[in-house]
Amino acid sequence: MLIRRLLWKQAMFLIGIYGFVLGGGCEDKKGVAAPPWLGIITPKKVEADPNKTYLLTPENGPWLIMACSFSGQQAEQQARELVLELRQRYKLPAYMYRMHFQVGEEVLGRGVDRYGNPVRMRYRRPPQFDEIAVMVGDFPAVDDPEAQRTLEKIKRCQPECLQPSPEKPTSQNLAAWRMWIKSLRPEKQSLGPMSKAFLTTNPLLPREYFAPKGVDAFVEQLNADLPYSLLRCPGKYTVQVATFTGTVIMDPQRIQRIEQGLEGFESSLDKAAWAAHKLTEALRMKGYEAYEFHDRCASIVTVGSFDSVGTPRPDGKIELNPQIHAIMELFKAEPATTPGASPKVKTLAGIPFDPQPIPVEVPRRSFSADYRQDPRQRR
Repeated sequence: MLIRRLLWKQAMFLIGIYGFVLGGGCEDKKGVAAPPWLGIITPKKVEADPNKTYLLTPENGPWLIMACSFSGQQAEQQARELVLELRQRYKLPAYMYRMHFQVGEEVLGRGVDRYGNPVRMRYRRPPQFDEIAVMVGDFPAVDDPEAQRTLEKIKRCQPECLQPSPEKPTSQNLAAWRMWIKSLRPEKQSLGPMSKAFLTTNPLLPREYFAPKGVDAFVEQLNADLPYSLLRCPGKYTVQVATFTGTVIMDPQRIQRIEQGLEGFESSLDKAAWAAHKLTEALRMKGYEAYEFHDRCASIVTVGSFDSVGTPRPDGKIELNPQIHAIMELFKAEPATTPGASPKVKTLAGIPFDPQPIPVEVPRRSFSADYRQDPRQRR
């Protein structure tokens, strides 16, 4: 029951994995927040205190691995044992999550009985019961590489507390069925007792948390007609090399009129968008894969298109993508030559780059945009 509910939540929120770091509100010069992997990534340290109960919290997510579930009199004790073994032996941050189920006394089945009345059926379980899930976190997204590796590890690991024993009957749900299927299929012999583990959302977070976070229709319209719009970037990540901020909304359609001298600047954001556009063109002339993006309160310029930021190392740190690192080194400010002096910011066509370029996610159009608009506009 618990597994089916979590699978349903996973299917409902799967499209919510997309997000963009620009557009969450006007900020300062560095208006685009650095992704979490840009900070200092320390080796994994997983606490495993036998005197503690590691219960799931909203902070242990937003994505987790549903390892298995337990029910019955020994459910809580066996779930605790698995949590501790996953933490001690496999160094995985495991948690317990209890869900209460309440079902009706009876349901109507198909057909009729011999008296012509609807067939009445009862659940084999009592009307109210609890299941305890063991979940492993804490993953930022469903497609996180570390989450995928951990999922495969869980499917194949053999925890001692889950090994069948006549002296200790298991309370793991569907354990006997899985063992029977495994005996019939030799290719499944390498899988462990948690072979049906899957990724799901944190059940303690509200549904709104997983709402699609792509750019809205207005921001998409601002960038739609630009020849080198960041919305056209094919990769998942790019490197932000320049940031320009303003205070009011700017219509990029005016760029052509400004170039022709038919119209001048009216706001600081006009100037920001103009600088981003000219810098993008200058980078393209130099042969760089440059893109521009305009939001309600800032404009940025990026270089490159990449499918991943880097590769996680065994010690828990990330080995940055060499191409991304090369771009960051190429456009970052030159170190100061004298004590107390500021770094020398690089420029192109008289337009400055950011002192320290950073990798960012490529913005995508929100899948929910069509559902948020006025229904009359979809006719």
